[in-house]
Amino acid sequence: MRKVYLLAVLVLTMAQALAQNVVKGKVVDDATGEPVYGASVMLTPSNKGTTTNRLGEFSLENVSTGNYVLKVSMIGFASLERSISVQGNQNISLRLTQRAQNLQDVIVTGTRATEKTPTTFTNVSAEEIEKQNLGQDLPFLLNWTPSVVTASDAGAGVGYTGIRIRGSDGARINVTINGIPINDSESQGTFWVNMPDIASSTSSIQVQRGVGTSTNGAGAFGASLNILTNGVSTEPKAQLNTSYGSFNTQKYNAIYSTGLLENNWAFEGRLSKISSDGYIDRASSDLTSYYISGGYFGEKTSFQLIHFGGDEKTYQSWWGTPEAKLNNDAAGIEEVIANNGYDQEQAENLRNSGRTFNYYLYDNQVDDYGQDHYQFHFSQELAAEWNVNAALHYTKGAGFYEEFRRDDDLADYGLQDVTLGGVTISSTDLIRRRWLDNDFYGVTYDLNYENSNVQATLGGAYNEYDGLHFGEVIWAQYASNGSIRERYYESRSDKSDFNTYAKVNYQVTEGLNLFGDLQLRRITYSGFGVDNDQRVIDFDTDFTFVNPKFGATYNLTEGSSIYGSFAVGNKEPNRSDIIDATPGTEPKHETLNNIEVGYRKRTGRTVFEANYYLMDYKNQLVLTGEVNDVGGSIRTNVPDSYRMGVELVGGMQLNSWFGFQANLALSRNKIKSFQEVIFDYGANFDEYNEVRTEFEDTDISFSPSVVAGSQITFTPVSNLELAILSKYVGDQYLDNTSNENRKIDAFFVNDLRINYGFNTKFIKRVNLSLLVNNLLNEKYETNGYTFGYFGGPDYEVRENYFYPQAGTNFLFSVGLDF
Repeated sequence: MRKVYLLAVLVLTMAQALAQNVVKGKVVDDATGEPVYGASVMLTPSNKGTTTNRLGEFSLENVSTGNYVLKVSMIGFASLERSISVQGNQNISLRLTQRAQNLQDVIVTGTRATEKTPTTFTNVSAEEIEKQNLGQDLPFLLNWTPSVVTASDAGAGVGYTGIRIRGSDGARINVTINGIPINDSESQGTFWVNMPDIASSTSSIQVQRGVGTSTNGAGAFGASLNILTNGVSTEPKAQLNTSYGSFNTQKYNAIYSTGLLENNWAFEGRLSKISSDGYIDRASSDLTSYYISGGYFGEKTSFQLIHFGGDEKTYQSWWGTPEAKLNNDAAGIEEVIANNGYDQEQAENLRNSGRTFNYYLYDNQVDDYGQDHYQFHFSQELAAEWNVNAALHYTKGAGFYEEFRRDDDLADYGLQDVTLGGVTISSTDLIRRRWLDNDFYGVTYDLNYENSNVQATLGGAYNEYDGLHFGEVIWAQYASNGSIRERYYESRSDKSDFNTYAKVNYQVTEGLNLFGDLQLRRITYSGFGVDNDQRVIDFDTDFTFVNPKFGATYNLTEGSSIYGSFAVGNKEPNRSDIIDATPGTEPKHETLNNIEVGYRKRTGRTVFEANYYLMDYKNQLVLTGEVNDVGGSIRTNVPDSYRMGVELVGGMQLNSWFGFQANLALSRNKIKSFQEVIFDYGANFDEYNEVRTEFEDTDISFSPSVVAGSQITFTPVSNLELAILSKYVGDQYLDNTSNENRKIDAFFVNDLRINYGFNTKFIKRVNLSLLVNNLLNEKYETNGYTFGYFGGPDYEVRENYFYPQAGTNFLFSVGLDF
């Protein structure tokens, strides 16, 4: 009888705990009593969320019995939090207080997509960023968003890291911070190592996949990352955070905010220090950064000065690990030594190392670079439906990478041969530095209009880049006619980039919204001087692009919609494409025609998205193996190539303690006709013959056909969250030949994340986080390269190099909020 009684009590307790209730309510403006439409409503820790309808009403279904915090936020209003105890169905009235306009709110308008925009995007909140932000670079914090593949040269996510989205590398991903372009004007890539710990000053990130909406800066050919730094905090705060983990990885930062002061001024600052020895031998990182903001936020006028930057010193791990070393292939290792002319020290380094092999041995083989950003933002409400935003910006970057070079030809540095004791010396060991000193500045702007049926933006930017490239010989065994810091090359470049765009969302009916977006972009780019291979540079080119985008969104029911769009993107060649091209074969610009069709559904407990995309390229620039007259690799236009795929995103909060999110991308990434070029140097290596091979319908390199991610979260008790994060990436080919012998093998990696927070009498909040990466100790690589050549008809060399990622490793963090 006692067992029956206990069982009955247990069943009743479980039934009560799992009871599903409805929490609904209405949100109104405290000043006017009018409904607030579009307010975000979130119930934590359940992570159920919705938005208010035109009557200000919301409903959250299937809420388990328990204690929660209801959070409501809306542009132009102070955020509201209310603790509630759910024991049954609830109906709650909420009143939001108007506040001074937040710079964060107005920046979003010009370049971000909304639920009405018929394109494919993912929003990543500050809360999601904070859970992962234990010291790794920002790309690794986005690793679980759809179609994303990340890589780390040092193998542990600190230092040089990269991100690919839908197979497109960083040079094809547009990055802005507060609407200001971040991509390097010449290489068009983004170097995250120059902005260490920027995630700690980020309030949200929007990832737009495909061409996306019109934005400022480099052409978006795979995706756009729109990063928004912290807005105005309504309350003062101070934070201290420290992390420690594997490979002596350490992170320290201090953050303060005054909150919005009585005179409508607000200030915020951050100092950060990150260091790591790296997983790869000697691949250390020493990174410092800062963020300072201050401004005035009046009822109709706001302005803010933001200043952030960083200095990085990383030991180079750019060479990669030979495939023979990863496979413990002794014979293959000896072939690498012979083919690459290793001396005794280099050979022993390769033979005696493991997966963590680093080719570089010189103690100061470092990349040393600093970058400082200045942004001044201004916003003015012109009328109830009109506002204008403008920003001035300036970025200063300067630094070098230093290399020890064995037995380089003196002629490669413009130096004369040396004669000693009757012996002519034409090569020497030396140390060189290659410098980049650049200035980037400009203005961005957008004029916005919004009423109940129309959202319209007229925006754009004008940016100017001045770059100086030069190299120095700082030491040489045989200095010849040179001197210390002998400048052996120098070139200058100037690039201007103007764009203007008009975007309109028009609500035709309650369910149908039409979208139009037209951008005009004009680029002029010139350069002159001597390049690092002693070639004379002298080019002057310009491009004019018209990029139309249009589509529609249709609301099927409350919380569900379908969308479709067509967009055109154009992208100019980068610096190396222009200067490395064989004379008479200057590269053409690339064009992308992008179709996106999708379905979105969001309820109180579930999220589901499905989209189909077609990215059809004309004249895409790819590596074919061709080289120029000094042996440098060049990219060549291929007429027709495409990416086509389906992306699925789903999430479900089953109850207050268990949730699940997952995404899956299935794709075909093809070049319709591709010609590989390798060279035959002859049996005596005194010839130079091209060998061309035709391929049809071949795979685009670094474009896995399957990318999947998931997060399973458990909240067994209040303030404790356990999460299992899984990532699968399919095979990636190293070149465009679909050769099974030249690929990165598929990998499946699982991480464990634990977040716990509690309040104390003297410290407002203590946050503890543990991140265990690669829980099952998977041996895998995420990036690599390949090359080959012939030495006569019977001698073929093909070498693959990879960037191994760390086995099981951890990061532990303690954060204190005051």
